[in-house]
Amino acid sequence: MRRIVDAGRRRVLSGAIAATAAALASKVGAQQSAQHGKPVWLDFDQASLDRAYDQAAYAPNLDTVIKRWETNSEDARTRLGAPRKLQYGPTSVETLDLYSANAQKAPIHVFVHGGAWRAGSASQFGFVAEMFVKRGVHFIAPDFINVIEAGGSLIQMSEQVNRCLEWVYRNAASFGGDPDRIYLSGHSSGAHLAAVALTTNWERDFRLPGDFIKAATLVSGIYDLMPVRLSSRSKYVKFTDEAEARLSPQRHLDQLRAPLVLVHGTLETPEFVRQSDDFTAAVRKVGKPAGLVIGRGYNHVEILETLGNPYGVAGRYALAQLNGEAFNS
Repeated sequence: MRRIVDAGRRRVLSGAIAATAAALASKVGAQQSAQHGKPVWLDFDQASLDRAYDQAAYAPNLDTVIKRWETNSEDARTRLGAPRKLQYGPTSVETLDLYSANAQKAPIHVFVHGGAWRAGSASQFGFVAEMFVKRGVHFIAPDFINVIEAGGSLIQMSEQVNRCLEWVYRNAASFGGDPDRIYLSGHSSGAHLAAVALTTNWERDFRLPGDFIKAATLVSGIYDLMPVRLSSRSKYVKFTDEAEARLSPQRHLDQLRAPLVLVHGTLETPEFVRQSDDFTAAVRKVGKPAGLVIGRGYNHVEILETLGNPYGVAGRYALAQLNGEAFNS
């Protein structure tokens, strides 16, 4: 109980930080609009909105951190061994990396990687696996088509992520997993795809239990595609009315069955901060559990590293979810 109380105190402080960050973001957006041009979304003109959906503009060390993910993943594999590569779907890209806990009826954690929908691979995230495997949890990181290869379609990406989750549920026993203890996380565009999965009608579309995903930790994600559609990302993503409506999790909260923890850093772009804050508020408004955790001093790429740390901003909550703890403050 003590740990939960302390976590609550941290979240109170985090809420104050989030409010300050949001006010600052609004002020900066207004200043940018006054200096540059006509607003196209909230107080953002086109240039500032494009920057707000460009992580590199707010994370100058992006390349360095991504390289660190890769070298730390190589180091983790020297300790864990190479993951099993398993096919979950009909196309060659539909494979997953399974880092086994070498246990029977063990919980399963599935991580969906980001990369602005156009980059990233499962092999980069072995460093996240180690924390879970060492605690008796099978860790799975799927590969899936990127939006460039998909001809601009986010729907195809989402369908593959959902197909992976269906495969995990139906085949859990084959690798010693417990289908009744499946947990989910994602980062950036991967958090978006994870949130789409969480707001999928699994009973209707897959004939699976609607609550088979027991909880999720979403790190620095996107939950409403309207402003993204207005940004420069529309140069490589084919946003349609159907895709915007279908793949905006904030519009499908009636399907949400899993308790959530939303995480973002204070050094993120103002839109990535707002997306997490607004999604958390929307989930709470419909009476469903969602905790908001803010990492002080972390930018968009640095915050992911905390998911692989049992004492990290994201990692400690992902582990707590395995114990059935839910957070709503």
